[in-house]
Amino acid sequence: MVKVLIVEDSRVVSEYLYYILSSDPKIQVIGNVSNGMQAIEFLKSNKPDVITMDIEMPVMDGLEATRRIMSTEPVPIIVVTASRNAREIQTTMEALAAGALSVIEKPAGIGHPKEEERREKLLTMVKVLAQVKVVTRRPHPTIKPVSMPAIKRPAVRKPEPSIADFSKKKIVAVGLSSGGPTVLQTIFSKISEKFPFPIVVVQHITEGFLEGLVNWLSHKTMIPIHVATENETILPGHIYFAPDKHQMGLNNPGKIKLSKCEGKKNICPSVAHLFSSIVKEYGKYSIAIILTGMGKDGASELKMLRDAGSITIAQDKESSLVHGMPGVAIKLHAASMILNPEEIANILHEIERNNINRREK
Repeated sequence: MVKVLIVEDSRVVSEYLYYILSSDPKIQVIGNVSNGMQAIEFLKSNKPDVITMDIEMPVMDGLEATRRIMSTEPVPIIVVTASRNAREIQTTMEALAAGALSVIEKPAGIGHPKEEERREKLLTMVKVLAQVKVVTRRPHPTIKPVSMPAIKRPAVRKPEPSIADFSKKKIVAVGLSSGGPTVLQTIFSKISEKFPFPIVVVQHITEGFLEGLVNWLSHKTMIPIHVATENETILPGHIYFAPDKHQMGLNNPGKIKLSKCEGKKNICPSVAHLFSSIVKEYGKYSIAIILTGMGKDGASELKMLRDAGSITIAQDKESSLVHGMPGVAIKLHAASMILNPEEIANILHEIERNNINRREK
């Protein structure tokens, strides 16, 4: 039985969420509070498996509540929001950065065309995320520059790549899921439009919230960030995210290839699809990174990339909000390096600095 706490200030929405969640025999609503402060008080004597968290609430909003919960006694949190206005989306991204596992739109209400779809998605998400073991989120440390030798931590006993090895590559591919926003902010924070390679990213996020993530990151980093478009030429010093409802790959000579997803059985967009494309089009001339997230999407394909000569990196367990995808990759010996986000950020910074120095000579 999955025990759920509902945090929602609207009585109508709260009762509707209770109705939906209670309709599933595998879910039990053990609490229903109207603001973040009440949620924190509730947790002093109760232990839910999942919290559904509204964002805009009196007394204490969902962002502050998420920060406090995830820094003390972490619980899987799903942000449930009805608004897509710019301010609330930015706050939602901050909540994800603070440790919330996912975001979902509030159920549309009985009679709405998307009511059944959103209802089923909420029920499924609650049951899946209840199984996730979340970690305590401490205040984010300041990133300090370090030399390459200080960040070496081999996944297996093979020669470590040097900064010269990194600088011979032509593209960076990144795949991640839950826990993504803050990790991406950290990794992209030390590079700019002078970075010598394009970066392509698949981030699992609820449909409709990708633009919010891209806008949020654009205000947190110096590098241009885009939602990818069909046949777009990828440029050095730019980041491209796979759009909603599309698989993203690459065609020679460095153009985006999008394919519309059909059906609901497969992950879309998927890290596996992107990495498979990178194997074919770039092979050993690539750097592939798999980060925090549930499941195993992209892990096998990361092994294919390593076998092809790519430099492959998996996020370490200590820094991962959810060590699913990188954990599976490590077990498959798919990662040539196991690093935390600060160390990955330093590598990208060294690549950029090395490239600038080489051009100036």
